[in-house]
Amino acid sequence: MAALSGCARGVLDPAGPVGTAERKILFDTVAIMLLIVIPVIIATLWIAFRFRASNTGAQYQPTFTHSGRLELITWSIPALVVFFLGGVAWTSSFLLDPARPLPSRTQPLEIQVVSLDWKWLFIYPEQHVASINRLVVPTGVPLRLRLTSASVWNVFWVPQLGSMLYTMHGMAGTLYLQADQPGVYQGGSAMISGDGFASMHFDTQAVSTDDFSRWVSAAQAAGPALDDDAYRALLRQSSNVPPQTYRSVRPGLFEAIVREQMPAGDGPEPGTSSVVELGR
Repeated sequence: MAALSGCARGVLDPAGPVGTAERKILFDTVAIMLLIVIPVIIATLWIAFRFRASNTGAQYQPTFTHSGRLELITWSIPALVVFFLGGVAWTSSFLLDPARPLPSRTQPLEIQVVSLDWKWLFIYPEQHVASINRLVVPTGVPLRLRLTSASVWNVFWVPQLGSMLYTMHGMAGTLYLQADQPGVYQGGSAMISGDGFASMHFDTQAVSTDDFSRWVSAAQAAGPALDDDAYRALLRQSSNVPPQTYRSVRPGLFEAIVREQMPAGDGPEPGTSSVVELGR
């Protein structure tokens, strides 16, 4: 129980439809595998007890080589397990495709995500604001996240909301998520990307629609503008950057980053590992 207490606020404590579906897959997979694990354990204990040295009533067959019934059991059970696991994996891979829109009557909120050294930039193109190391989203609204990297590979992940997705320089990926419950959910990078990786995390604040509108209004009324000069300042390597907002964003900034029309980050120092992935 003490060890399981560390699973709070993670994949087993989902706060959205994607995370809930992924937890169901984990539980279904464990249940399917237990269908073979439990009988094997029971059969092993039974055989050890049945054919113990002191049991003279056990039939001794030193010349036994083959049994069609045993072969059928031995091969059919693992085959069924593989069949069911394959079905679960195939179905879930289709339904939980990161780029597959979530079923909802509400229009998705688009957020552009850029991984930097070593911080996260979130751009709200429709609201014309941006934030650093704080992702504010309305509850019950699908999120259409477009992700890229201004430096080395990273992995965007909010465990309680669901799927992770790589961010790569010169490429843009799409990830749909949704927060169903108000709260603060920890997010971060699931790939070591240099010396400042340990501080490359952020809070995802899921709030009501009205509170989200008030946050947008407050962001539009204060803070600096995210223009080319401000973006170049963000490219400098830094860690433990406190959350802040930008009252306006230079139009087309995300697309310029993806098309490599903006300079790239320096990346980690030579000799620093940048290919170790966490959470797998």
